[in-house]
Amino acid sequence: MEPSSIRNVGIAAHIDAGKTTLSERILNVTGKERRVGRVDEGTAVLDWMEEERERGITICSASTTVSWKGCAIQWIDTPGHVDFTLEVERCMRVLDGAVLVVDAVEGVQAQTETVWRQMNQSGVPAIAFVNKCERSGADFLAAVESMRTRLGATAQPLQYPIYEEERLVGVVDLVGRKAYGLVGTSEKPLERIPVHVEDEVEVLRAELLDALADFDVVVLEAVLDGRDPRLSELREALREATIARRLVPVCCGAALRGLGVELLLDAVVDYLPSPLDREPIQGSDPERPEVQIERQPSLEEPFAALVFKLHCDNHGDSTFVRVYSGSLEVGKVAWNPRVGKRERIMEIRRVHADHFETVGRAEVGDILVFRGLSHARPGDTLCSDKARIALESMRQPEPVISRILEPQDATEREGLRKALDRLVREDGALRMREKRSTGQFVVEGMGALHLEVLVHRLLGEYRLKPRVGAPQVSYRECLLGAAEGCAEVRREVAGQVLHGAISLTVEGRDLGPCQVEIACPVPEQVRVELEQALREIGSTGPNLGFRMLGALIRVTGAEFDPTGTGAGLVWAGQQALNQALAACPAGWLEPLMALEVGVPEEFSGGVLADLASRGAVISSVLSEPASCRIQGKVAMAEVFDYSTQVRSLTQGRASFSLVPAGYGPVSSETLAERGLVL
Repeated sequence: MEPSSIRNVGIAAHIDAGKTTLSERILNVTGKERRVGRVDEGTAVLDWMEEERERGITICSASTTVSWKGCAIQWIDTPGHVDFTLEVERCMRVLDGAVLVVDAVEGVQAQTETVWRQMNQSGVPAIAFVNKCERSGADFLAAVESMRTRLGATAQPLQYPIYEEERLVGVVDLVGRKAYGLVGTSEKPLERIPVHVEDEVEVLRAELLDALADFDVVVLEAVLDGRDPRLSELREALREATIARRLVPVCCGAALRGLGVELLLDAVVDYLPSPLDREPIQGSDPERPEVQIERQPSLEEPFAALVFKLHCDNHGDSTFVRVYSGSLEVGKVAWNPRVGKRERIMEIRRVHADHFETVGRAEVGDILVFRGLSHARPGDTLCSDKARIALESMRQPEPVISRILEPQDATEREGLRKALDRLVREDGALRMREKRSTGQFVVEGMGALHLEVLVHRLLGEYRLKPRVGAPQVSYRECLLGAAEGCAEVRREVAGQVLHGAISLTVEGRDLGPCQVEIACPVPEQVRVELEQALREIGSTGPNLGFRMLGALIRVTGAEFDPTGTGAGLVWAGQQALNQALAACPAGWLEPLMALEVGVPEEFSGGVLADLASRGAVISSVLSEPASCRIQGKVAMAEVFDYSTQVRSLTQGRASFSLVPAGYGPVSSETLAERGLVL
């Protein structure tokens, strides 16, 4: 289809807000699926992984394409659980618009704030959908107000729910002044807007016009003249304000019953941008990073795409890409700047959950799957070999929790290593390292559920049964000062004398990955090998062997035999670095979690006292009708058992969420109390 008729849209929300239920309704309404899948019954089409159907949650983002009013909506259903928030972030990076789902009873919740920040970081315009309006305690206007206060969003209702005897029966479209109700399983226009909601509808519509008048001259003139703007004028003003992210239109309904879904699809088509409405994609010259390049969203431009997701199976890698410019046909090659190699595209697929159809060509605006790529990873650029560009890559978050895996026997070791390598390659939030002294594998992830899913995939998909240790906090080490090291090596290997001498310094900087700077003349081939060896040592802490953050290694002097292999210099560098790390003062870091607890007012005192005993730093206690919301920060090691404790303190009536919030220092005494031998 023409790029102007494409909508690349993702759906995101706090867990259990009804994202997948809404997505399943959209599949049914658009004719993509004849039946409506149910999350609670394990029949949701977009929750296609066995783990997702068993747990009733979305773990892996699922893609599909539906048609609505002449537009192709490439729809991505993202996870809601905090352990899989990186999956949401990567999807937002390649989308043109988003639907933010908010619970009509709970309003904005902790993970809602997280996905909203991810939308802002990627500059993605959004429409909100207040779901579950049929539930007892639902308050549409309160949910809209929570978006304004907690998200800072300029939320403006486009619709208003209709209740009769506390039962949801329909929705009013404020823009077109029409009411819609459910007739069977379809939305049908009602003869008129019910009398008991007319006044509220007119007030909300006037507020909508006032909000649009701040952005649009045509609407402003109509308001000043005391006339009603034409429908086309209103929609055009809404579209421009939404794309510019000055306004967040808010729809409402009940996805489980199918009410409000068609109006939401209308809003997606009318107000969210096409690929042509977004800014040109920015990149750089792979060989000269200081030179900036941009690509217009046009078929006439050279091919440029970003890899944002990878799925590995026994038949090869499925590489999910977003095409930003140009086109590429099956059988052609694309250039990967990260590895400096060409990748031949053997097959192009348009996916529907775990099903697919083969297409012959990828064009600007498409979100597709490439097969046959050997080197591509999430964050990689694929571009024309004759017009190379490197798009901004994706961040790699630091894991906060780890588990130890052991193969049952020696015959299983290689299979376990390959399976873990494949899972880590697929999921950028996972880390894996092998402890050569014990033969154990240490796997790190974003939470207990994240690693539990990994273990279940090893059992189910790979037929492996490793011994699995209990979850542990994934600590980090850091350097607190600076030190110098020097070493000289002279060895005879196979009749050849290998010589090398090196001097270097090491110091702690920010909490990023290890950096190596070589400030003296070294041949390029030896330089690469030396950097790799030093980075490997500098990424492991000198005390407890945890991953080290922020080490800056600077090589200040080097002597070696230019006719040799350079191995002597590498060995000398390793010895000098070990010497410097042993002399440099080091400390420890522990993962911190942003905590939010919603509790009935009568239990707030007990919850606050319990959090204080865990060393939590409370940032705010917000009073709400009959409840309060407690926000703060706490060490992850102190809240391993928190779900059990908070339910015990509140008779099961509390809700809470934990979101990774960086790292903080922890003393050796505290680590010793937690059973770590120093």
